[in-house]
Amino acid sequence: MITTIASAAAVRPETAIADARDTARAFLEGLRQPAMTPDAADTVVLVVSELVTNALRHGGGRCTLELTAHPDIIEVAVHDPSRHVPRMRTPDLNGGTGGFGWPMVTRLAHATAVTRRAAGGKTVSACLAR
Repeated sequence: MITTIASAAAVRPETAIADARDTARAFLEGLRQPAMTPDAADTVVLVVSELVTNALRHGGGRCTLELTAHPDIIEVAVHDPSRHVPRMRTPDLNGGTGGFGWPMVTRLAHATAVTRRAAGGKTVSACLAR
């Protein structure tokens, strides 16, 4: 099992999201066999991007990204200070207020979970095929 932890800073969310994607790519490239297919790696990076974006936008403006490689899955976990859990909502096709990320994550992942943390906040996690 391999784990990496990276913080996504609140100062400039655009940079933090790009940094999270770069961290995920580097993490996946560093894995030993079995290597991931390009499509599976792209899916992990997309889920990282969505979860970090949601945490920064809706979870208090700061978060921590944790990636863990298990034999058959990659676990993406994002910790943020908000106690509000993600919810399904109708995507906004005209106003640009979102609603696409969480449904996409739940469709791409084999499993998702939201865990409230004793110290406050929550962890949103997704397990994806390796």
